[in-house]
This record gives sequence, structure tokens and C-alpha cells, in this order.
Amino acid sequence: MDEAIVLKYDISPDDFTRAGEASSDVKGKLKQLGVSPEAIRKVAIAMYEGEINMVIHANGGEITVEITPVDIKMVLADVGPGIPDVEQAMKAGYSTAPDEVRSLGFGAGMGLPNMKKYTDDMAIETKLGVGTTITMIVKM
Repeated sequence: MDEAIVLKYDISPDDFTRAGEASSDVKGKLKQLGVSPEAIRKVAIAMYEGEINMVIHANGGEITVEITPVDIKMVLADVGPGIPDVEQAMKAGYSTAPDEVRSLGFGAGMGLPNMKKYTDDMAIETKLGVGTTITMIVKM
């Protein structure tokens, strides 16, 4: 791979039947490119967690993945309500997911902590009433 490969995915709000399709597609493409299993695992977990968060909390959005020989960069951009308290949201177990989402097995409050745990770098930009952009990087 000499140049960057860019993949884009539209994430639908409240569509739990399709949630995870983007991260699964990226996982398959990374396997085809011969990326290390460890990097693939980290990308798949972090991206899936972000994708689920976008479905639950953020009215969907767009994920852009840039694959280079050096790293895999995932940018998750939404137009949701924003995150009122990022520090609180980063605490394991903290969740604002409604009961009906929890009854589906989602919303345990591990999304953002797992995204940070499985990436080499993560940045959150959020503005209340405007949306959130999370940039995650996994090194090859």
C-alpha cells in the first residue's frame, strides 16, 4: 500500500440491526491488506464502540477511515446533542443510554473508555447542540 486508502460510512440513527456493519467492513478490508491481527482487533473494537454510540446517542453520523502504511485513523462525526461532560462520559460504567437501549444489551457505559483503551491516540471535540467529532488512531 503506497498511498492512503479512504473509506466512508453513513451511520443511521436508532438502527440497531445495521449497527456494526461499518466496523465489520473495515475489519475485512484490513485483513485483505495484511494488517496485523492486533491492529485489526484494536480498530474493530474501537470503531464498533464508536459506531454504537453514534446509533444510540448522536442521531447517526459519518465515519471516515484513512488507512496508511503507518496508521489507521478513524474520524467519527455526528450532529447529535454533544457530550455535556466529557470527563464524566470517560468514566467506565457511566451511561446516558435510555432503558429501552439497555434492554437490547447496549449502553453499559464502556463505549468511550474502550475506544480510548484500544487506540494509540484519541481526541474528542464536542459542542452542545452541534455535535461531536472523535478522532482515533491505531498505529500499524
